[in-house]
Amino acid sequence: MDIPLAEQLRPQSLDDFVGQEHLVGKHKPIRQMIENKKVISMVFWGPPGTGKTTLAKIIAKYIEADFILFSAVTGGGVAEIRKIIAEAKKSYGLFKKPTVLFVDEIHRFNKAQQDAFLPHVEDGTITLIGATTENPGFEIIAPLVSRSQIYVLYALTEKDIEIIIKRAIKFYPKHIFDKSAIEHIIKNANGDGRTAINAIELAASLSKKISLKVAEEAIQRKAIYYDKKGDWHYDTISAFIKSMRGSNPDATLHYLARLMKAGEDPIFIARRMVIFASEDIGNAQPTALVLATSAMQACHMIGWPEAGLILAQTATYLATAKKSIASTNGLYQALTDIDENNLDPIPLHLRNASNKVMKSLGYGQSHVRYPWLVEKQTGKKIIQEYMPKNLRGKKYYKPNWK
Repeated sequence: MDIPLAEQLRPQSLDDFVGQEHLVGKHKPIRQMIENKKVISMVFWGPPGTGKTTLAKIIAKYIEADFILFSAVTGGGVAEIRKIIAEAKKSYGLFKKPTVLFVDEIHRFNKAQQDAFLPHVEDGTITLIGATTENPGFEIIAPLVSRSQIYVLYALTEKDIEIIIKRAIKFYPKHIFDKSAIEHIIKNANGDGRTAINAIELAASLSKKISLKVAEEAIQRKAIYYDKKGDWHYDTISAFIKSMRGSNPDATLHYLARLMKAGEDPIFIARRMVIFASEDIGNAQPTALVLATSAMQACHMIGWPEAGLILAQTATYLATAKKSIASTNGLYQALTDIDENNLDPIPLHLRNASNKVMKSLGYGQSHVRYPWLVEKQTGKKIIQEYMPKNLRGKKYYKPNWK
């Protein structure tokens, strides 16, 4: 039977392990733990393909322990757990060899099954390493969580995926991999090392020359011609902004979808929408800026793909909102006047009278601090000049909506 490429590539040491530097880097907790051979029970929480199984195997190897992989999906119930515990006790009794029990998808076990581990974790019969894609605080019983260290594993970076792919390609010396094909797999692996390896393996089985089209077939995602540093990046975001400006929510969603498929940073998209809300909508619909800012804050907490829901709601709101560039045009005109005209002194009554000398020079004199309040109280219109002398009567802000 052919051994899957992912298994052949599985790292055997921490030095070969890719990603999770916050856990396995120099002086980081898991590296220190296994180098000191003082391993405690733990739970790995993270998305698929981030190295949970591999890291558990490496830990067992470093501490010279038996490694038992037990799947909560395909494994048995409490009876099977008891059988594993009996074997662990026998191994330690005869050979003084510890046992690392790796429970994949531990969150799928019910309370009774999870309870079965407790006494054996407490007495040291097994070192339990659970793996879960779900929040352990919700899915794993509290006594087990309290007796384990929770470690969060993050989706692999594109740089991590590139390292893994380069290792995979070495298994196919007679194949030719186009740069565009490799980039497509890196971009569409979504931080999952196993997905990237499987795509390389499948691509190599489809053709000796792995083009972009072959890579698309292998990873089952269509390539979006998009370079974050090139024209396609700027063209797509430009089309997205112009579609909102043109009050076309359908085109807005189309270009948002392109940005999503290309793996654009959701914060970048949200930031552009915040700018748009002020520049193109302004005071015609002031809630647009509030919504856009909230969307950007939400995207800081929520990544793809769910961030797309927030961006879609906000983008369609902006596209269908009233538009005004009154404040934008006013600002640019004011900036132009400063560049092109002499700056007359600020009127004396507007200046800060912070001491007696300034007051003696007329700073702040005759200034009405709250003209609107005085008008309300007296019924008289307050005439007070705010512009420098050479710009008196100048109008920058011209509201242009109904």
